[in-house]
Amino acid sequence: MFTGIIESVGKVLNIRDEGANRHFTVTSALSEELKVDQSVCHDGVCLTVVELGTGWHRVTAVSETLGRSTLGNWKTGSKVNLERSMRSDGRLDGHIVQGHVDATVICEAVEENNGSWHLHFYCENTPEHLLVDKGSVCLNGVSLTVIKPENKRFSVAIIPYTWENTNLSDLHPGQKVNIEFDILGKYIARHLAAYANAGQFT
Repeated sequence: MFTGIIESVGKVLNIRDEGANRHFTVTSALSEELKVDQSVCHDGVCLTVVELGTGWHRVTAVSETLGRSTLGNWKTGSKVNLERSMRSDGRLDGHIVQGHVDATVICEAVEENNGSWHLHFYCENTPEHLLVDKGSVCLNGVSLTVIKPENKRFSVAIIPYTWENTNLSDLHPGQKVNIEFDILGKYIARHLAAYANAGQFT
């Protein structure tokens, strides 16, 4: 479990394919503190550390992950938002994030707003009903607040600290971003759908 509060921004050093899997070597200030078999959130995707070196760590993504997220588009030099799993005695500063990316959304615009930034997104083939105004959403692993979700579109506001310490500042129109909807909203939607299919709402 994660919180969507980014600890470090890493950089992809090397990419190697092995069958349907893809191995990523990432360098970051966080790498020296990691352990093999530890779960780390990479741009919102929970991946297991499989190897460590001086200033770098390696993770592996399977074909399902590559197809559902933006990891399949990573290149050498790509910046990656990193967060270790939440400690049981720690504060939940963001919201509950599983590291299980639901889909990708498309950045439509980046607007500077007198010291902060508004990012606008289009939900292409994603369940927009899971977005609630002032609710939580995770974009590239960052816990953010939803603004005005309607017509398959929504926005988020970025404060200077988040802008300077995540890869969201590199976004440009047309770029895809990993999205994980609020787990509480997904459970509620699932239960309501089950009741409706059972004829409970008539």
